[in-house]
Amino acid sequence: MTATTPARPASPVRTRRPVSYWAYLIPMGVGFGAVVLVPFVMNLWYSFFSWKGGLAPRTWVGLDNYRELMQDDVFWRSFGNTLYLIGAVAVVPTIIGLVLAALLFDHVGRSFGSRAASVLRASYYLPQILPIAVAGVVWSWILETRDGALNSVLRSLGVTTLPDWLGDPSIALWSIMLMLVWLQIGYPVVVFMSALQRVDPELYEAAELDGAGWWRRFRAITVPHIRTDIYVVVLTATIGAMKLFAPVLILTKGGPESSTYVPSFFSYRNFFELSRVGYGAASATVLAVVIGLVAGGLIFWQARSVEADR
Repeated sequence: MTATTPARPASPVRTRRPVSYWAYLIPMGVGFGAVVLVPFVMNLWYSFFSWKGGLAPRTWVGLDNYRELMQDDVFWRSFGNTLYLIGAVAVVPTIIGLVLAALLFDHVGRSFGSRAASVLRASYYLPQILPIAVAGVVWSWILETRDGALNSVLRSLGVTTLPDWLGDPSIALWSIMLMLVWLQIGYPVVVFMSALQRVDPELYEAAELDGAGWWRRFRAITVPHIRTDIYVVVLTATIGAMKLFAPVLILTKGGPESSTYVPSFFSYRNFFELSRVGYGAASATVLAVVIGLVAGGLIFWQARSVEADR
């Protein structure tokens, strides 16, 4: 008889405890704290002082900087200009981009092939990848009064009274808006064409068989199916318009006669040119709060609209 070895007791199976998803948010939280939260708190703290920066003494003034802001005409004008910039960055390019994306997807792609549509899409997006300094220099040459490209074209057409695009307070802001529309159109075109890839092409085919024209298909199929993407474009573009800075600095530096001031440039000038750090910090704090409220309102509006469509 052979001896049988006793069976070993089965070792308990160790189950790995799943890592909470909160652990994956730690790097984002650290980055948010270092890049956004800490600078915002420091900026808020500085806004309660009268300070010229550097080693200069700081004097506690409490809410005096904010009281002065409420009576500053240039500050309020800068926020009024922001409404125009929102139109130039968020509203007009979104409408044009939506129509162009629908045409490229529903007409050009069908008639001339997807490659032609892709080439045109890349052409529209090209201004987005240009450094803003390069785009500003190009448009400074286009809008230059004496030898600029735009006035040269007008002169060749027989126009005798040529406008001073960047030197006239009544049209300087509109000139910047023209550049911003050109700069921004490619962003919604790319986003919307990507969103249209998710739309069932049979919907367009069925609508076309029923006799629906392009405009009818655009209203009944295109817009409802990419509505969420439209909200995203409007939200990001609106926030970008409210904190816009570089085009104003490059083209006009806030002039002429403060007609192109925007809140971010107002804060920059008080920080670095006028050495009014506390006052600049107060204006930057107000801008951050307004951006947060606008972004929250747009997100709430988007959520309500999506919920109503269900």
